[in-house]
Amino acid sequence: MNILYLNHYAGTPALGMEYRPYYLAREWVRTGHRVTMVAADFSHVRARQPQAGTDVVDGITCHWLPTPPYQGNGLGRVKNIWAYLKQVWQRTPALIAEARPDVVIASSTYPMDIWVARRIARRAGAVLVFEVHDLWPLSPIELSGMSPHHPFALLCGWAEKTAYRDADVVVSMLPKVHEHMASRGLDLKKLTIVPNGISPEDWAGTPAALQPEVARVIDAAHAASRTVLGYAGSMGLPNALDTLLDAAAQLREDAVEIVLVGDGHERERLVRRLADEGLDRVHWCGPIPKAQIPSFLAAIDIAYIGWQRVPIYRFGIAPNKLMDYLMAGCPVLHAVEAGNDPVAEAGCGVTVPPESPAAIVQGLRQLLAVPAEERRAMGQRGRAFVQAEHTYPVLAARFLAACQRARGQS
Repeated sequence: MNILYLNHYAGTPALGMEYRPYYLAREWVRTGHRVTMVAADFSHVRARQPQAGTDVVDGITCHWLPTPPYQGNGLGRVKNIWAYLKQVWQRTPALIAEARPDVVIASSTYPMDIWVARRIARRAGAVLVFEVHDLWPLSPIELSGMSPHHPFALLCGWAEKTAYRDADVVVSMLPKVHEHMASRGLDLKKLTIVPNGISPEDWAGTPAALQPEVARVIDAAHAASRTVLGYAGSMGLPNALDTLLDAAAQLREDAVEIVLVGDGHERERLVRRLADEGLDRVHWCGPIPKAQIPSFLAAIDIAYIGWQRVPIYRFGIAPNKLMDYLMAGCPVLHAVEAGNDPVAEAGCGVTVPPESPAAIVQGLRQLLAVPAEERRAMGQRGRAFVQAEHTYPVLAARFLAACQRARGQS
């Protein structure tokens, strides 16, 4: 099939996040399909921006549309979104002529790309797919406090209902969205759940060596007979790292050190807390390349992931970093209250309530009391869970099977 994938924020291993569109597209190319990706040349989640123009990455034709840069979620980002959608709209005839799409995927996180995707799909006679990363407008309303009557929220709500009504297939990363989507008009026969995953190739062979300064911190902790609790990921408010630091203050007498790698909007304030509060057993080691994540996770003893306590997680969670933790065979301490819990499903760690330093302390001590052999078994159960359910070859096939059913090819 010929697949036209509209994802404003698509990245590649060389550019940085977001990786999911790349990994899915690469698997489709490998199985004989032709994929054209259309993304903006500026995205706040990428580590490096591509030049505007056309590129071919691992067989995927990538169009990087020129868009204005922005910071934060203000007017600048709205202008960036508008610039992307306007160009896709204007390029409809050229995209149809070039890509000859059998499938058009609207996948830009915000739902307004459904209108340009629908226009292309209808003119090309293609299957229209709406891929849901987060529920909009519910996410900005519940996570950022946006008024449900804000013009942007109303626009998102209109686009969301359009997508559920007109898409032939709806793919959701979140596993517990059925009731919400049905309440907004979706025929649930259209819905397929395809969560985030990992690329087995990223974990094959010898991983990239961990940069020396990070390795030295971990080695020093082990030399002092201390367990290393590690975190690799974004450092923003949704990651609830303040709770982890509050827990660290209660763990001063325990043989534990905490190592953080990553970056984000909250990093400067969080790192300042380490010095201000004398948390000398918590180390921030900066961001590390994605290729070094397997080495980092292999070096630590227990991996940590936490969340805010917010109602929107009732629809489920699908974090990339957790898939990495499980693939690495790490036992996991998970602080969450959500509609699903992959750690509990896999039996690979301990889950505690979110935003509770005391619960994190108790959960960590519970894991420390587990014999090392059982902790290794936890890690192996997590790895087996990911290999069975969350590799991109498996997920890409599931995604495409839904499209083929819609085309009447099943």
